Amino acid sequence: MASICVYLGSREGREPHFREAAAALGHEIAQRGHRLVYGGGRIGLMGAIADATLAAGGNALGVMPTHLIEREQAHYGLTKLIHVDDMHQRKATMALHADAFIALPGGIGTLEELFESWTWQYLGLHDKPIGVLDVEGFYTPLLQFLDTTVESGFLAPQTRATLCSGATPKALLTELESRL
Repeated sequence: MASICVYLGSREGREPHFREAAAALGHEIAQRGHRLVYGGGRIGLMGAIADATLAAGGNALGVMPTHLIEREQAHYGLTKLIHVDDMHQRKATMALHADAFIALPGGIGTLEELFESWTWQYLGLHDKPIGVLDVEGFYTPLLQFLDTTVESGFLAPQTRATLCSGATPKALLTELESRL
């Protein structure tokens, strides 16, 4: 069983396809026998992925700093919920328990977590695969920008190639599994 750390919004977004994609990914993680590792919330996309993982018989590990327990409304139905002191411990704990990372749509926190994990990989602090679920083209502009950073000489092509993407949970998980 691999542990898949998923970064995603504590909001649902404006379109139902974001929530549907989070639920589909949670279901697929459980069906493949993997464990979900995520931020521990019960609202927004966070709640959707956790509920779908658990409903499909999967294992869900949440990690939440004490100061966010009420704000992000901690999910107390998880297989395990780890309380930590701060955001640094949250990210480190999630990374420690992860074998791979996925970013779904989200805001600045999701992007920060994605780029920090990718930077840690680049610096050799881990060799775990990283990908984005490009729900309805949500990440397409970002992926194009990253290609521009390669073209402009600010990012090595081999580093860019370490960030994979997929339009569906099945496609993305298959790609990540091939890199485990």
